[in-house]
Amino acid sequence: MRLRLKDRLCGWAAFGAMAVALLLAAGNPGEARAEYGDVVMNQYSEAAGMRPAVFPHWFHRVRYSCKVCHSDLGIKLQAGGTGIDMLKIIDGAYCGACHNGNVAWSVERCDLCHSGKPGTPTQVHQSTIQKLPAPAAASGAKK
Repeated sequence: MRLRLKDRLCGWAAFGAMAVALLLAAGNPGEARAEYGDVVMNQYSEAAGMRPAVFPHWFHRVRYSCKVCHSDLGIKLQAGGTGIDMLKIIDGAYCGACHNGNVAWSVERCDLCHSGKPGTPTQVHQSTIQKLPAPAAASGAKK
């Protein structure tokens, strides 16, 4: 049985109305709440005359499981905790395991990583954890 054009249009209109209602019910989600934003690495960069390196964590996280970097490649779960430097990367460790010109661009493309704002310290940047209040001092603690 073929539906008449009028019936088909009514079906699409109902679908569209339902989609709009769902979007309105969701409200404005506000800012993104990714727990781990970009990781800015500046332990060695500026001392070597380079801008801080920026590691887009979620760009990588949507493609790979945590295990790939934090277990298989040995990257610690703390910004600056691993001591990654360019010699290690060039030798194929850490970022260099993929950024070798085969899986991803090679290390000769300095500007693609070293793009941070000068003076930015090593940190997880734009993380919701930075917006949490500092823990209250324990009672009886020395000041």
